[in-house]
Amino acid sequence: MNILKKSEDDDKVGEFINVAFTDYAEVSNVELNFEEYCFVAENDEGEVIGAITGRAYYNEVHIGDLIIDAKCRGQRIGSQLVKAVEEEYNGRGYTKITLTTFGFQAPIFYKKLGYSLEFVRKDEDPQLCKYFYCKAL
Repeated sequence: MNILKKSEDDDKVGEFINVAFTDYAEVSNVELNFEEYCFVAENDEGEVIGAITGRAYYNEVHIGDLIIDAKCRGQRIGSQLVKAVEEEYNGRGYTKITLTTFGFQAPIFYKKLGYSLEFVRKDEDPQLCKYFYCKAL
């Protein structure tokens, strides 16, 4: 056996992950509902100034990354991207949206958007405390 670092985008790896993930859900009698997503915000010139990515699976939607161009922060772009995810998946069988964020990133932002803090994993450096949030759909 060899352990290799590879990309999920590798056709052989992606095929294995998709089949195994789907088969295990079926054996467990759980509906997979798997879907990756990416929403972007563009300025009037067509440049990407923000993006939100993640995956929807089983009964939840998970926000993986929310990134806003530093020059464009404070313009409600992040709020609009989160709202786009909420609207896209509301009423489609998913019951919640989950996410994690570090102390230096956006815990207060998500609280303002109605996300409930489930857990904080403390760290010696407060900026690296990890916040786990959830919001019902």
